[in-house]
Amino acid sequence: MYNQSMFQLGDQASPIRELFNYGQIQAEKVGADKVFDFTIGNPSLPMPQEMTEAMIDILQTVEPVALHSYSVSAGYPATRQAIADSLNKRYGTNYGSEHIYMTCGAAAALCAAFTALTIDENSEFIGMAPYFSEYRNFVETKGGKYITVPASEDFRINFTEIEKAINKNTQAVIVNSPNNPAGKVYSREEIQELADILEQKSKEYAKPIYIITDEPYRELVYGGIEVPFIPNIYRNTIICYSFSKIYSMPGERIGYYIVPPEADDSADLYKAIAGAARTLGYVCAPVFFQRLVERFPDPEVDLSLYDENRLLLAQGLQDIGYECVNPDGAFYMFVKAPCGDGKAFSDRAKEKNVLIVPGEGFGCKEYVRVSYCVPKERIERALPLFMELFRECR
Repeated sequence: MYNQSMFQLGDQASPIRELFNYGQIQAEKVGADKVFDFTIGNPSLPMPQEMTEAMIDILQTVEPVALHSYSVSAGYPATRQAIADSLNKRYGTNYGSEHIYMTCGAAAALCAAFTALTIDENSEFIGMAPYFSEYRNFVETKGGKYITVPASEDFRINFTEIEKAINKNTQAVIVNSPNNPAGKVYSREEIQELADILEQKSKEYAKPIYIITDEPYRELVYGGIEVPFIPNIYRNTIICYSFSKIYSMPGERIGYYIVPPEADDSADLYKAIAGAARTLGYVCAPVFFQRLVERFPDPEVDLSLYDENRLLLAQGLQDIGYECVNPDGAFYMFVKAPCGDGKAFSDRAKEKNVLIVPGEGFGCKEYVRVSYCVPKERIERALPLFMELFRECR
């Protein structure tokens, strides 16, 4: 026999992937120009040209056997040191290669961290709505409990509910900023208040309560908004990072986790997460892309096209009458369904081949997520359909 919970996950794709797959099939049936897919966070900017050139150079200059051989489990020391040097320069930290473990994107880092901190079936991890829909699966399949804190009205941190949720079984609070799905960036003041609560609760329960950061969008922000570097505010932070979104290479799955040296039992915690990565098969992240990010540890790209799409979509939807949160970062917009039911609105939009993700999986069932990392023309051509949908739901 086999694990029934795993069968259920395999038998039904996530709502995001299900809609994305539907869009691929519909595009073949009716033509790609008649399908308006706003489902998946697939960057629409090309990888920076200098990175493409560096990939060619790596292929031409590194001896082939060495290029495609295993690295050590944690990743090439030189790659990890390049990342550490970059972070030290940008954030005034004191990281070395020994604090960094290369992973297959942020998801692998998160899963390893959840596994390492799941002591028994009572171990709890708090997610703040709206949250990335896979967090629950990541936690619960590792044996832990996923506790949802409801969203505040403006999607700021809901401190009252956070305090209520924390108890002796709480292992960590998950922070995703910029946020998927709302594009919210938590301010320095918010992170400081959260840190103060966790410091107090850690003392109360005589154990560290960690922040686990999910950071695939750290540099993907607009208008000069600051994304606080959380370990500089709260020492018991585990960083889970991905280069995939900022460098437009989500299919390559390259990232890392960091356990800062200031964290409680830092060296042992690092080893516990490394051990969890080993049990999950997450060792030796793709070596070609380790070599690539070693050359480009400072993510800096032109985000003007995303910003243009962000402003176009926000203005277009608001002019129609939609309520939506103006995102500070990432490339998603969280829009309130005019009928009050995100799933029903997503289904209605699907009939017009407008594919948007219902908010129920993100912990906010009255919303839908619209991904705007798409060609500008798609937004322009879809806005009349959004108007039709709005009028039909009023």
